[in-house]
Amino acid sequence: MHVDATRRAVVGAGIASVALTIPAWHDGTGRAHAVQVNPHARIGQAEVSSVNAMIDRLKVIDGEVGGQYARPMASAFLTNTVAPYLRATATESVRKAMLTAASMACYFTGWMAMDEGAHGLAQRYYVKGLELAGAADDHMAYCHILRGISVQAANLGHGAIAARYANAAADTAPISTPYMRAFMAGQQAHGHALAGSKGSAMECLHETERALDKLTSPGGAHGGFNYSTLAYATAQVRHELGDTKGSVESLHEHFKLRGPGESHRSGLIFGGLLAERQLAIGHLDAACATWNRVLDDYPAMHSGRVDDRVRSAVKCLAPHQANNTARHTRDRARVLLAQRGV
Repeated sequence: MHVDATRRAVVGAGIASVALTIPAWHDGTGRAHAVQVNPHARIGQAEVSSVNAMIDRLKVIDGEVGGQYARPMASAFLTNTVAPYLRATATESVRKAMLTAASMACYFTGWMAMDEGAHGLAQRYYVKGLELAGAADDHMAYCHILRGISVQAANLGHGAIAARYANAAADTAPISTPYMRAFMAGQQAHGHALAGSKGSAMECLHETERALDKLTSPGGAHGGFNYSTLAYATAQVRHELGDTKGSVESLHEHFKLRGPGESHRSGLIFGGLLAERQLAIGHLDAACATWNRVLDDYPAMHSGRVDDRVRSAVKCLAPHQANNTARHTRDRARVLLAQRGV
């Protein structure tokens, strides 16, 4: 199958200290059929809908307060609700729909673990999600999780691995709508830029822009990609290719385009990145103002990735303690980190 070819391209790639082995479709199907069925429990479409609704609710909680709060809830939901549903009897269509729902529950739980900084745990959830997507014969869920692994690799600074998984996700995508092309190509651009492949990065970025220009409706259920996301992807590509000033401009554009439904956490992470890059081009006062906006909302956010951005403020401002504003901002960040215990 086409997916098996893609699998061969990514098997054995490692992130951090964990080597990922991407399960083939027959691996997932075999393991799904091996699960012992509970003859006393039966599920229907109502149970599938309830799992999908709970996933949507947990995604909102994750974006608003962070993975450190949301992931334990998601893990408990997987163990106490989703796992028993997978053992229940069901029609073939309901069984596959529940497998897809379970695969995405694993993916989003892995995303929350990544946000905590528990990268090995995140990868284990991702691999389980891939197994379940294969068992469901759901190419869309499978490629979405591959893209998520690429995002994790990019966050950890592993450019070649990020590009490999982003390309695998794009190759695996079962449809090529403008939305899917934008969603996949934007991540490919970041991966290629991290890997130092300027030509490929710019080509993917232009493809993302062309795809968005063709959109007539919002993205699908598994993710969102819009012009604010494109501006962020552009900022990351520019930064990785050495254009820090251009990256600052693109991040400003991102914040101008952000909609009310976008993740509160991503606003804090991207704000921290903006401040770091403002400082890098010599705009100390602007950087402090941006960091202080992040610090205003930091106490309500429980995210390892946001913690990292606040720690970065402390480190980056250390050489500027002769400046009253910089000293105040750094002291404020240090106090908030101490209160958090991180």
